[in-house]
Amino acid sequence: MIPGTDIALYDHSWQWHLQHAVRDANELAKVLELDLPPVTTDFPVLVPLPYLHRIEKGNPFDPLLLQVLARPEENLVITGYTTDPVEETAQHGLIHKYRGRVLLVTTGTCAINCRYCFRRHFPYSEFQLTRNDRQHVLAYIENDPTIREVILSGGDPLIMPNRQLRELVQQLSELPQLTHLRIHTRLPIVIPQRVDDELVSWIANTRFQVTVVIHANHANELDDEVGAAMSRLRENNVTLLNQSVLLERVNNNCDALCNLSWRLSELGVLPYYLHLLDKVAGAANFDVTASDAKDLIKQMTDQMPGYLVPKLVKEVPGEPAKHEL
Repeated sequence: MIPGTDIALYDHSWQWHLQHAVRDANELAKVLELDLPPVTTDFPVLVPLPYLHRIEKGNPFDPLLLQVLARPEENLVITGYTTDPVEETAQHGLIHKYRGRVLLVTTGTCAINCRYCFRRHFPYSEFQLTRNDRQHVLAYIENDPTIREVILSGGDPLIMPNRQLRELVQQLSELPQLTHLRIHTRLPIVIPQRVDDELVSWIANTRFQVTVVIHANHANELDDEVGAAMSRLRENNVTLLNQSVLLERVNNNCDALCNLSWRLSELGVLPYYLHLLDKVAGAANFDVTASDAKDLIKQMTDQMPGYLVPKLVKEVPGEPAKHEL
């Protein structure tokens, strides 16, 4: 049973919300009072209740709903859209694409299945970090003195229990060359209860400069509970950045992007990247052209303070950094 009030909704732990997320398209349609045809895809529906609670009932075009609702177009085979659009390969759970930092694929699990996810086909069982891989990772980093920052990604690294996260970060902190820890996560957005006392405690006590990069695409994702989670992180000297994906019908207009930036600013989060869609199979219906994206950034630049205009970027396989448009 889905709690019907804010009090009931937010009176549960983040682990409870992981267990009680909606995993059935028919249940999603029923809860949102929508008449939707059943769609079968190879990427299951997964929507936690705090996120679901922000979607407008009866509105099939709600910008949050469009991010999580399976659609028939996902099953179309479209030229140029592949299962590996950024050509990632992990060794022992480690991806080293850019100088000075490495990314660890900590887990193959997320709290929400975003339909546009560039890793929706990623073979996590082959490439994610395991306990047995950690010594290989630590040795690799130690042998490359140019590496200063470790990025925890996934899946979503905050799916990991706090004890495991704390243990991993402690091992990394024993390498004196490392100074920065970055966590890429959507969990504080979709289940803000994830920013709990234990998480805040180990973040506050690590020697690293910690940056948390959240992922919000629309201002409606950022309710007061998310704001409270951001406040807890800021109070513990965490740098907060946001990265978004430009998505057709979700945020591909100037008002939506500006409202998102203003709302992020209210929460103490700096807009960081606006990504062009990675051309992953199943997500072509979200694509926005580079030309239209540049026009939107120009409109934002004309209306917003420069620090609230995110960088428009795209991933180009083999390049030593993201490509800024």
